[in-house]
Formats: sequence, C-alpha cells, structure tokens
Amino acid sequence: MLEGASGGSTFIIATHFSLFQAIHHSIFFHFRMKGTRMAKWLSLLVFVVLLLKAEGVDVGLTYVQSAVPKGAVCLDGSPPAYHFDKGFGAGINNWIVHFEGGGWCNNASVCLDRRDTRLGSSKKMDQTASFSGYLSNKQKFNPDFYNWNRIKVRYCDGSSFTGDVEAVDPKTNLHYRGGRIFVAVIEDLLAKGMRNAQNAILSGCSAGGLTAILQCDRFRSLIPAGAKAKCISDAGYFINVKDVSGAQHIQEFYSQVVATHGSAKNLPASCTSRLSPGLCFFPENVVSQIRTPIFFVNAAYDSWQIKNILAPGVADPHGQWRDCKLDIKKCSSAQLSVMQGFRTNFLSALSGVGSTPARGKFIDGCYAHCQMGTQETWMRADSPVLAKTTIAKAVGDWYYERRPFHEIDCTYPCNPTCHNRIFDNNRSDD
Repeated sequence: MLEGASGGSTFIIATHFSLFQAIHHSIFFHFRMKGTRMAKWLSLLVFVVLLLKAEGVDVGLTYVQSAVPKGAVCLDGSPPAYHFDKGFGAGINNWIVHFEGGGWCNNASVCLDRRDTRLGSSKKMDQTASFSGYLSNKQKFNPDFYNWNRIKVRYCDGSSFTGDVEAVDPKTNLHYRGGRIFVAVIEDLLAKGMRNAQNAILSGCSAGGLTAILQCDRFRSLIPAGAKAKCISDAGYFINVKDVSGAQHIQEFYSQVVATHGSAKNLPASCTSRLSPGLCFFPENVVSQIRTPIFFVNAAYDSWQIKNILAPGVADPHGQWRDCKLDIKKCSSAQLSVMQGFRTNFLSALSGVGSTPARGKFIDGCYAHCQMGTQETWMRADSPVLAKTTIAKAVGDWYYERRPFHEIDCTYPCNPTCHNRIFDNNRSDD
C-alpha cells in the first residue's frame, strides 16, 4: 500500500502551528503578569496570526455536480470538487488548473480504505483550502501568476485521474472513474470562463504531478486552440527502480493500480502501443512523446520516493531505514551511498526530458517532496535556489519564454539553501 504523496502542506501547517503554540504557551506563562504585559503578548499573537494569514488565502470548495450524470465521480460515488480563486486584472483570461496529490490505491481493499476519507469522497473534504506559493494571489509572493484564475482540483479517485471502469461492484460501491473526473472538471471550467483562456497551465503535486504528465497532451486538446498551454509537474516524476531488497516493488504496484482502475485507455497511446500499461504509469516511458511544453520541478532525493519506492516498509522489515527516512541527517554513510545511487537512477530516468526550450527542469539536491505549493520553497528570501534562481523565477521565466531553464543540482549535502524535510516519528506516510 502506497499512500500519502500529498505534498508540502503538512510541513507549512506544522511550522506555523508550532510557532502559534510557542506564543500561546508564552502568553499562558505570563498570564498572571500585569495587564500591560499581557496586552503586549496578545498584540504579538495577533501580529503573527495576521502575518501567517498574509501568506495564504482561504478558498472555498466547489462541487462539480454536472459531473455526476457523466459518471465522473469519486470512489464513493460523490461528485468531484475543486477550490477556485478567480483571476483579476490582466490575469482574467489566464488559468492554472492544479491537481492535488495523495498516493494511489492498487486493489479493492486499499481503495475501500480510501473511500470514506477525503481521498475517496468529496463528503469528507475540508470546505476551505489555503492557497499560497504558486497559488498565492499576492504579487510579492507569486509575481508571475498571482492574478490568474487558480484552481486546485481535489483528489478522490486513487489513480492520478486515469481510471475508467463502467461496472460498480454493489458490495463495495467503488467507482473507478478518475479519467472521467479529469475531463468533467476541465469541461466545467471551460463553461465558467476557461473557454476564453489566453494562457493555461495544467499542473499538480506528487500523484497530481503525475497527472500533469500523463494528461498533458489531453489538456492541450480540451482547451481553446488559441491558448498558450503548458504543463508543470511538481514532484511527479516517479521512477522505476528496485527497492533496497532488490524487488520491483513500485513496478508491481503501478501495474496493479492500472489494472484495478482500468487506466490503460487513458494513458498515452504512444506508450501503450509499445509497452505494458503498467510501465506507462512511469514518466520516463512517456515524457519523450509529450508534445505540449512541460516543466519538471523535483528533488533528486525525493523524500516520498526514498520512503516508499527505494526503502518501503516491506523491504525493510527490521526498520533499519526508519530514522534515515524521517531525517536525512540521520542516515548512515552506507544509506547515503544507496541514496546517491537513487539520484543517479533518477537523473538517468530524466534524460528523456531533453534540453529544448519547450522543456524545463529544476532538479535540486534536497530531501523534499512538492515544493511549489508552499511559500517557503516557492519564493521567499530563504527559498531553495539553483543558479541563483528560485523555483518561482525559473518556472515564470520558462512559461513566459524569457529564458530556458535546465538546472540539475550537485549532490547532497552541497546546497545550503535546501529545505530538507523532517518527518514526525508517528507518521508513516508523507
């Protein structure tokens, strides 16, 4: 079971919550102090809350009811949903459609586990989402895209929006309809103004980043011919590599995902005509055939892939990799050597991207996963940089064709600007 490829929102929330907690405890400690000192502490709390609020905007949930008659529904049969922050000013006819991540389910049992959660039902989704980083509506935080129409599509199908099985098992009530959801969401947005798009980006994080790769050319075919359409994958370049036990764990898993969801019909025909459908879930086997311009943001030491592909629990029964996976600084020299081998395999799998202006890549040497959706890693004074360039600047320059960008970082731990992720001991996912 591979789940939890959901991106960096947990990191930013945990960071902000810890700061909030620290201030709260300080206020409690000083509660018996004089009123003036209490007032100062309260003022500081208000300031911090406003500061955090300024970095993100809360956006409500929209249910795509028009998708239901088309059978384009979540695992439990509920309508798909997205968060939509409307564009303004010069960005009124520009569109970002960003797909959420969240792993995959490879059989009925695992899909049942997801069905009654936010990853399988729109009934369980939060009613608001905080937009920051690449989805921010503040010019200082997101200078190239702040005034675009920005949509975050929620993930509730477990197949990176590729599945399409007509039959519904009455025992489980599971609907495998991710491919239909993709088309229904795009059609709904076209009706809400995207039919007038001048610029349009399909993007996603993690499993959503894989969506942006697999569905890139389909997106181009669905939107107006006159629009400048491009795709961006954030942490979606999953590679086919053996785990530390020597097993083809991820290859077998992806084959099961594709079979369970009936994904073959929605995978690029340029790949399925040559390889088995399960292999066409790997970007390395489809990227060279993508016709639409596409940009890749990825960590060479992708933390989700290290945890779930290179050293999954099934390949590490004695937990020798546990501490290393939680904090890269706790890796032994032998483990770091294995991870350097993973980087070599990753760069080899990435070779099909090429170096034409229509393609772009920002491959940092960080232990990270999904870097566009949080302000810390998208664009801030201390954000990761390659060639003195933030992710936000690299992506913006590429999209607007100000300059191409094809940068690959040196090996860990050479980049001091990295935000290397540290995970909670009680969390097994990402």
